[in-house]
Amino acid sequence: MKKQLILILGIASLIGFFPGCIKDLDRQPYNLETSLTVYEKPENYIHVLAKCYAGLAVSGQSGPAGNADLVGIDEGFSQYLRQFWQLQELPTDEAVIAWNDGTIQELNKMTWSSRNEFVTVLYNRIMYQITLCNEFIRQSEESRLDDRGFGAEDKAKIAKYRAEARFLKALSMFHGLDLYGNIPNTSDETKFPGGEFPEQFTKTALFSYIESELKEVEGLISSRAESEYGRANKSAVQMLLAKLYLNAQVFTGSDRNSDCIIYCNKVLNEGNFSLEPNYKHLFFADNHTSNEIIFPICFDGTRTKTYGGTTYLVHAPVGGPTWFAADSFGISAGGWFGLRTTTGLYNKFVDSTLDGRFLFFRQGHTPEINTLATFTNGYGIRKFRNINKDLSKGSDPVNFADVDFPLFRLAEVYLTYAEATKRGGANGIEGTAVSYINQLRERAYGNSNFNITSADLTLDFILDERARELYWEGHRRTDLIRFGKFTGGSYIWPWKGGVSAGTSVADNYNLYPIPFADITANPNLKQNSGY
Repeated sequence: MKKQLILILGIASLIGFFPGCIKDLDRQPYNLETSLTVYEKPENYIHVLAKCYAGLAVSGQSGPAGNADLVGIDEGFSQYLRQFWQLQELPTDEAVIAWNDGTIQELNKMTWSSRNEFVTVLYNRIMYQITLCNEFIRQSEESRLDDRGFGAEDKAKIAKYRAEARFLKALSMFHGLDLYGNIPNTSDETKFPGGEFPEQFTKTALFSYIESELKEVEGLISSRAESEYGRANKSAVQMLLAKLYLNAQVFTGSDRNSDCIIYCNKVLNEGNFSLEPNYKHLFFADNHTSNEIIFPICFDGTRTKTYGGTTYLVHAPVGGPTWFAADSFGISAGGWFGLRTTTGLYNKFVDSTLDGRFLFFRQGHTPEINTLATFTNGYGIRKFRNINKDLSKGSDPVNFADVDFPLFRLAEVYLTYAEATKRGGANGIEGTAVSYINQLRERAYGNSNFNITSADLTLDFILDERARELYWEGHRRTDLIRFGKFTGGSYIWPWKGGVSAGTSVADNYNLYPIPFADITANPNLKQNSGY
């Protein structure tokens, strides 16, 4: 089923335009065909929907480069997941990068400004993705389908597609809320209130809109049993709601942990998911066979070629000494000499020789990072690999990865339930939370020798366990902010604040700035505090 979706993604080039994020968010897309001709045929809707999914996976119309969605930056740098991962991981204790491309080192050092091109390109990518979804939502309204003379069967099918597009839109709006806070109001698929320029959401209003959309979509979208792998379903909607509620205190100032637990239970009761027996297989080229993944971003080395996505996560950690064999990553030779980790993450694995999640390389590397540009400073990580469970290589063993990125997976549900319970969620059961954590630890250690008890289940333990289980999966910045440890001086790691030993950072860095270009172009936008 993954291959069926990937095939659709490979031919989904019906929408290709760059939204200026100010005036153009309401424009109809254009390419070789106009939206008027594309939407006249019911069989085209699945291909346009595929472009909405492809917005998370690829960077343009042809792949891997040469016909970009966004202009003004290297196409590989503009891919959604690559930039989302970098903004979530590079400012934390989990990852550093050796490169000096543009302003990328500002991410390592937490010194970015509103002119940082990587902060800007993810913002633009989020706005672009929302625009793609808005156009599909607008064109798939029931009244428009009636005007086009579609029959009941086609209308029912397209209604399901529309629910998926609404989920994808809510997902990107969640990223906008988490990363930038007060983004432009993109809630209306037909027009913006207030005239030519979109007004600005408050974080509370944006939270409420995302919540209402997801709760409505939950009743419209297909169940997991009815859905193909790689497409949004009811469990994905419920997991995004759980994440929204877990972070509600940060977003709105109000505790929603009881709601978080309700939606964790919905995923657990309705999704029929189970843990992958071998942790490392979650990040292999054939991970689409895993029953743990709730919602992935799908990649294929021959059909969805990109220099972002998991191709980036496979290649960028490779380089240095000959022992750091590219072959073990499922690529033919060499590497990109980029990503490593810090002692902040490494030291959380106190039982590293036994923990099966300990996918580190140490030989030839130093634990300390004296110089960010020196690739052998900082231990390597071998998590995402373009090999299958039988150790054969992916479909393109030279350049592009088959590995799907697990945006949501069952282990995160267990950790989310435990945290919301510990934070006082009224319907959480501490014994159940301990049981969920122990299932993860038994998988990691291969036995129950390292199981915990209720006395061990502290918030600090949960934060560390999230790092051990979910590192390099795009969670760390959000987690540290929720625990009050991203900025300030209560938790210091190497290169926090731009010095090798780490230092305190101002609280305004809990949000990225609205890019300078949008602030100057749209008089309705107000910059985030501190920028």
